[in-house]
Amino acid sequence: MAAALEPPGPGLALHAGLESVLREAVTALGRAGEGLVAALGAVRAALAAAGGPAALGERERALFGAFLRGLARAPGAARPEGLWQRCFLEGPPGLVLCVLLEALGSAGSGLDPREIVGVLEQFLQQGRVSALLWEVCQPQAQAGCLELQGALLNKIVCLPEHVSNKLQGKNPPVFFPQNYFPLLGDAVLQVLEKICDSLRGGLDCSISFVSHVLGKVCVHGWQKEILGVLVPRLTDLTKSDCIWQRICWQLVERVPDRWMEAVVLGFVQRAPGADVLSRLLGNLVVKNKKAQFVVAQKMLLLQYGHTTAVLQNLLGYLSLDSVRRTLLLRVLQDLLETWSSSSAVKHSPVEQQLYISKAILICLSHLKEPEIASCRQELLTSMMEGVKCHLESSLPQLRRLGMVVAESISLNINTEGPVLKFEYEEDDETRELKSLLVQTPSFYVVPSLPDDDRSEKTGAALPLVPESNEKSYTAAPVMPDEESNAELDSDDDLIPYDMSEDKELKIKAPLYIRDCIEVLTGSRSEDVDKWEATVKALESLVRRNPAAAREVSVELAKILLHLEEKTRIEGFVELRQRAQVAVLTTDPIPVAKYLTSQFYSLNYSLRQRMDILDVLVLAAQELSCPKFHGETKHSGVQKPCIQLLPGSDSSKGWRRIVDERIKSKTRRFATGQSRVELASCPNEFNCVAGYFFFPLIQHFDRPLTTFDLLGEDHLVLGRLVHTLAVLMYLAVNTVAVTAMGKALLEFVWALRFHTDSYVRQGLLSCISSLLLSVPVERILADMTEELLETQSWLGDVMEKDPDGDCRRLALQNLLLMENLKKKLEAVPS
Repeated sequence: MAAALEPPGPGLALHAGLESVLREAVTALGRAGEGLVAALGAVRAALAAAGGPAALGERERALFGAFLRGLARAPGAARPEGLWQRCFLEGPPGLVLCVLLEALGSAGSGLDPREIVGVLEQFLQQGRVSALLWEVCQPQAQAGCLELQGALLNKIVCLPEHVSNKLQGKNPPVFFPQNYFPLLGDAVLQVLEKICDSLRGGLDCSISFVSHVLGKVCVHGWQKEILGVLVPRLTDLTKSDCIWQRICWQLVERVPDRWMEAVVLGFVQRAPGADVLSRLLGNLVVKNKKAQFVVAQKMLLLQYGHTTAVLQNLLGYLSLDSVRRTLLLRVLQDLLETWSSSSAVKHSPVEQQLYISKAILICLSHLKEPEIASCRQELLTSMMEGVKCHLESSLPQLRRLGMVVAESISLNINTEGPVLKFEYEEDDETRELKSLLVQTPSFYVVPSLPDDDRSEKTGAALPLVPESNEKSYTAAPVMPDEESNAELDSDDDLIPYDMSEDKELKIKAPLYIRDCIEVLTGSRSEDVDKWEATVKALESLVRRNPAAAREVSVELAKILLHLEEKTRIEGFVELRQRAQVAVLTTDPIPVAKYLTSQFYSLNYSLRQRMDILDVLVLAAQELSCPKFHGETKHSGVQKPCIQLLPGSDSSKGWRRIVDERIKSKTRRFATGQSRVELASCPNEFNCVAGYFFFPLIQHFDRPLTTFDLLGEDHLVLGRLVHTLAVLMYLAVNTVAVTAMGKALLEFVWALRFHTDSYVRQGLLSCISSLLLSVPVERILADMTEELLETQSWLGDVMEKDPDGDCRRLALQNLLLMENLKKKLEAVPS
């Protein structure tokens, strides 16, 4: 009973004194005067005596909140300048932030918005955000209201938006996102250091709220700003401190699943290496299903915009722990399944195929021999299926990708036996792919280099040679000194012949076209030198003797079409092609009839059929372009032409034709050296365009025994479509252009849903050629309904086609249609 009558302890007395002081201050706010200054001073003194904001109980916090709200509503004359700001800055930081943002959004506040923003700016600069985060991390705060924590989270992350919305974008620089979120990152680091000290001291605290702040900032798109501060510092702190490692692991593990993807992606992109990423994330991908889906599925199979450095970070992270290596093997199997899928090869863009190929090669570089042995059969099966799908593609880049990946898989699974080896031209892309098989050291800084540095480092990684190969180079037998000297002495008696004045015998080329035919087909074909001279001279003979060439034009075209290389003559393919073009331009109608009929005949190889298409395009271009005349000071001026040599991409040739036409129609006013003048001569392609075009478009849907354009021979179909686009474009202003346009539109409509992207690119090029060549009046008179359907299809292609070139061409065609519509509206009726 006596204990109950004892006076209250000093702590209770201080809290009671703070309550009474707060009540008096709230009352004083209602009346302006000198008593308010004393009341505010008493509040500050009582708060300091109670132990600061952290010592406040629930009742004191409620009273302090009422005091701050009353202070915010008070008129300006009732607030002593400088004193009321200190009351906000010294109060409980969470409560202060809420009251200030309420006042900022309230119309009835006595504070001017700029005054509130000024206090908020001091709040940030004095480190009160760090105090706020630390306050919420305390055990007593974690047991409090979750709704209050959610409100604080929104206010912390969205503070720049709140200020900018109120000030209409005229906010101070500290509230710019690029300045605010690095500052928030510093506050997070300060709180993590306090958490680390508490753990070392045996005290409990929670990291969940900090994880929520990090997750929400990242999902709002500010990973670069906040992680740019966190990652470098955490990288240093986790090098040799296991407590800091556990803090980092808890930091990312406590992020809610709805924000996990943004956090994981941010760490993967900004970690300077796979070993650093392993220290920062730990076994997150094993513990968290969402993180596992992001790392093992989404970033590898559903996205393809990440850099090679990100891929090396990601897959290197999976390889650095025995628990995660199981996931690495599963990732490799999923990647190979996608890479070997014919549907994926047909319907996914080239960029994604390249991305998956890089990921496969990086995975292979991390596999160990026992792991390869355990899945050797699966690797072999995927390799055979995948290389087949890639080699069937019409795109050279995809075929080359398949070869490089298949070679790499073969090299890893057949370490002792024979390996696959393809013939292809190496470029920067293939060299980069092969360099990925060499593991990047764990201490190497992985983020992407500038282009020049990357090429140097890639080139430096290539000359690595296995030890066995190095030894083989030094294994040449060495002769004893005496024997070698004896052999040298025996050679001293031989005097070499003087061949300094010898001259190479020149074989005289035939002077007549019929002699050329005899050399190429008759008894003289065994004379190799004569045969080479004939091939080199044939084009000039045909062009100098057009009358003689017309007499045997079809026979000569047949010989050239079947002509095979007998010797290693330099530029044989180009010489033969130029001779074919010369024959076709000299006698267009019969030779065009012959070549177009042979395109759909039996017993021709795909190479010969594509040669026919290339010759038709080059001849059509030569016939449609005016000849050059006149003297010029430019000795090197040549007639612009499109060289569609075997193996070249016809789509690029079509685009070059458009560029040349645009260039020729562009007027430039300048003085300088004399220019080549165009002769006024008729378009020779005008009378023969139909002979080039219509036979090619007639029988494309009729399969032959050895030739099926709508089946497996889609590479030739792609070349055919691009050829038709070029012929259509070159037929501008010809009599048959309207009929050609209608036939071409029907042809495009029949193939518009083809699965091969190269074919679809050609079809879209056909639409461009039609819009540029056929007069607008004829398009509207004869093809209005078809054009409207085509416009709808182009819109679908632009939005949904997986190939980037197809989307770009569809957009170009829609713009062409819009321009034609505007031109038509501008013409007076």
